[in-house]
This record gives sequence, C-alpha cells and structure tokens, in this order.
Amino acid sequence: MSVKQISIFLENKTGRLDEMTDILGKNNINMRAVSLAETDGFGIVRIIVDDPYSATTVLKDAGYINRLTSVVIVEVPNTPGGLNKVLKVFTEASINLEYIYALSAGKEPQKAYMIFRVSDHKTAEVALERAGIRVLTQEDIAEL
Repeated sequence: MSVKQISIFLENKTGRLDEMTDILGKNNINMRAVSLAETDGFGIVRIIVDDPYSATTVLKDAGYINRLTSVVIVEVPNTPGGLNKVLKVFTEASINLEYIYALSAGKEPQKAYMIFRVSDHKTAEVALERAGIRVLTQEDIAEL
C-alpha cells in the first residue's frame, strides 16, 4: 500500500532544479509533492509523482542519479492536533520517523496529506489503519 518516492541527487547550482523539473514536465509527469534538502555542494530532491516508474526512467536517461523508496502518505485532518494524532500512532507502535513533508491538499482543502519516511512502513500502515487513519495508495496519488 505504500507510495513510491523518488530521491534525486542534484548538484547545488543555479538552474539544476529547473532543468530537472523541465524534463519531468516535458515528459508529462506531474509532481504531487517536492522536498529539497541541501548540503554543501549537492542536494537531495524528494518527489512524489503520478507515475514513479516512468519518472525514474526519464530521469535516469537524462543522467540523474535517483532511487525509489517507500513512504507512507496519510490523510490528516486539517485541524489543530490533526498531525499529532498520527504521530501518537507512530509512537505507540514504536515506529521511528526519519523525515516528513507535505503533499498538496488537492481538491479537498479541509484535508491535509503528510508524507512520512518511517523505519517500517508496513507496520506503520497497519497501525494507522487500526487507528482509523486513511493511508493513501499510489493509485490515490495518481488521482489527486
């Protein structure tokens, strides 16, 4: 049920992110979420797209080093404490959170979507579903 995230190694130079996103756009690949973490000289761009397998092929063909990883995307109520409800589930299930970023709310502004890289996505998904928290699928991402 997890969603595939693409992590791309990118030089920290003017125009590199523009070039990468241009390649995706020209190949009709729609980014649903993006996160950029930089260090001295390079960055890691993490993206969620509608078609991760096509995107990884296009990026590889263009010379970008990239890899697919599994992430858990959760529908979070867009209210105070909504995120905390999800975090409590992770804590109670002893799931370590590696990083988090947000996804566009799409057509429903009363909802928020958060992307979690966790130590064990299968256990996380089971725990979230038991708590009544919706976990998105790759098909859900394509429909946003």
